Amino acid sequence: MTPLSFRHLNPDWNAEPNAPDVKLTVEGNTVRLTFLLNSWAYDARKGEVGALHFIGCSRWRWDSTNDHAWFEGKGLYSRQAPKWGEFYEVIGDNRPIEEDDWEVLSPDAPMSRQFLFYFRDDTIEDVAEDWSLARQMPGAG
Repeated sequence: MTPLSFRHLNPDWNAEPNAPDVKLTVEGNTVRLTFLLNSWAYDARKGEVGALHFIGCSRWRWDSTNDHAWFEGKGLYSRQAPKWGEFYEVIGDNRPIEEDDWEVLSPDAPMSRQFLFYFRDDTIEDVAEDWSLARQMPGAG
């Protein structure tokens, strides 16, 4: 059994900390998560949007755990994850999967990985084969 660990995936970018305007769409087995990027602490322009694509996504869940609950120890991984407000790959999670907690798109693939993003007012988890980030200014391309 692999011990629970968290691989930090966004060292040089992050979501806007106060009002990220998170949106989630599903297109086949790809989940697209869009949000405003943090232009105060990272190299991003004001209004720039980040789009995470979870490719080969088998399931996802949107949890209402916010920063207050996490710091009070009531949120998902609140006593285990290194820091609130970050994007992680979760390795070694062995909690039971309750199907009614997740939006299931397909069975998990053998190479599936678990991803977790803590936004100010929400926590979003995805189980997918891979991920990518695209950046775009509103109205461009």
